[in-house]
Amino acid sequence: MRSDSTRRWSADVLLVIGQDGIELDRGWHGVASATHDAEFQLFVRTQWGPLTRTAYLLTGDRGTAEDLVQSALEKTHRHWSRILRKDAPEVYVRRVMVNTAISWRRRRRVAEVELRATDPGPATDPYVQVEHRHELLQALRRLPRKTRAVLVLRYFEDLSEADIARVLNCSIGSVKSQASRGLARLRAELHQTAPAVSTTLQGGPA
Repeated sequence: MRSDSTRRWSADVLLVIGQDGIELDRGWHGVASATHDAEFQLFVRTQWGPLTRTAYLLTGDRGTAEDLVQSALEKTHRHWSRILRKDAPEVYVRRVMVNTAISWRRRRRVAEVELRATDPGPATDPYVQVEHRHELLQALRRLPRKTRAVLVLRYFEDLSEADIARVLNCSIGSVKSQASRGLARLRAELHQTAPAVSTTLQGGPA
């Protein structure tokens, strides 16, 4: 998935790390304006944590989650000017993440990893709160891909049904039905395997 000149994203700047050192990458969309580059870097800086958390919930693996965010941000950067004119960047990048995650899982199975809930890590780590929900994550990963995406966006990212419909390019009715079925299945599984965790998701779709 990586080229010889490995592309790496950070929460501070968009960098390309190659044999010649570190430089700001402007090659993905031609000669970009300094203003657009600054806007994009600010977007990456503010959204890196939330996006990696969403990606981890979708994939269940840290390395795959970071690859997913990098891939989505690369596509976002290519079309940054158009995205700013037509759509909210947060909606676009999450749509790309969900579609890419589904595409990757169709081609190959994501490697199973052990979630270490006893290793909380630093307070700024975007994965900390997620890894404390071991049983919930395991149940999420057993759901159909689109159902999982709906629940992640609704209950972990707190998106409205209308926003989720925009991200997934589907109707609000479809979001409601997938959320209802997915929530019922999660509760049933968690009630059997971890009753204390089954109260994590309260209520139903609005």
